[in-house]
Amino acid sequence: MKSSHKLLFVLCPMLVLGFIYYSSGKLHLHVWGQKPQIDSESTLIVPTKGQSTTELEVDVALTVGQIVGSVYDKQGFLLKLDGKLSAELAYKYGNLSEGVCKPGYAAAKMTAIYPKFMKPAPMFLDRNFKRLAKVSSYLPPFGFKTQETIIDIILTATKNYGLGQDVDGLICKRCIIVGNGGILANKSLGSRIDDYDIVVRLNEAPVTGFGKDVGTKTTMRITYPEGAIQKPERYEKDSLFVFSAFKPLDFKWLRQMVFREKLRGTEGFWKSVARYVPKEPTEMRILNPYFIQEAAFQFIGLPLNNGLMGKGNIPTLGTVAITMALHNCDEVAVAGFGYDMNTPHAPLHYYETVKMSAIKESWTHNISKEKEFLRKLVKANVITDLTNGI
Repeated sequence: MKSSHKLLFVLCPMLVLGFIYYSSGKLHLHVWGQKPQIDSESTLIVPTKGQSTTELEVDVALTVGQIVGSVYDKQGFLLKLDGKLSAELAYKYGNLSEGVCKPGYAAAKMTAIYPKFMKPAPMFLDRNFKRLAKVSSYLPPFGFKTQETIIDIILTATKNYGLGQDVDGLICKRCIIVGNGGILANKSLGSRIDDYDIVVRLNEAPVTGFGKDVGTKTTMRITYPEGAIQKPERYEKDSLFVFSAFKPLDFKWLRQMVFREKLRGTEGFWKSVARYVPKEPTEMRILNPYFIQEAAFQFIGLPLNNGLMGKGNIPTLGTVAITMALHNCDEVAVAGFGYDMNTPHAPLHYYETVKMSAIKESWTHNISKEKEFLRKLVKANVITDLTNGI
């Protein structure tokens, strides 16, 4: 047989099979009654920088789901939410005794309502931080672009990049994010909060004098220059100082705190900042900025603004901390979250007399959209809200 005949003999069946496959695909779309149309609000089905094949497949599935059944909202969350366990999760966790930590529970529940969720995301930056493609091309607060050199210098001094040997070694981690809301007052949740393996506190919210309601244990305190505790004596001894950057200047401030340099160049901060942090460099960490990016653009749906900080596109630090916990904890709880604007005379924070009415419309945050996201997590039992404020 001539070589040209052999080639035709091979190609013909392949062409026939290809035509049948293509036709069946067209017929499938016709049966469903709609042809896929991708508009500006639909999930893109072209791989983006750093996107895996699995992520792309999920995006395609979500796009089809939006087209044929409106199963997911435009952020990719399941529209019909409840706290019931799926058959698979019920089989996996149903036989565990009450109160026993459930390995992988938060991520499993999150994936059930948000299929695009990808669990691996390091909590803190380490010496290999430049490998993190999802944040390398964004400026602060959504990434670390232009700050690589100063981060390298800081990480050389901090040396440690985990939670500590005891906590990192836990097979199952139960985490609680303690918000600063006045709803915590007189709830007597202190001992319950202290029972968690990891207790996360935010900014300058005090512990001393409020232990009955907020507990006394602090694993880490996440903050930024303007939110950091300014009185050195108020820092807990056995806790990590976790830094979250919102602008390039913040990294300069952190370097000065790490190396105990004299604070210079404070004109770029919107309020006074701590001049000294009584922590050793080995007790300091840099929060992975991916959690700010994911919370803002994927979970809440805030405007991208070309990847720059802008009006209404910065999530609150509390939601950033919850996002971090979803990736790194097996069970996640919150307390002290939620502002009730229908009670203007209620205390805004548990530690001061400022009233709820003092809240002004925020330029950077979109509280209503953020609350909408958090309610999804509570309704689907992804997180547990001890104070029922969300």
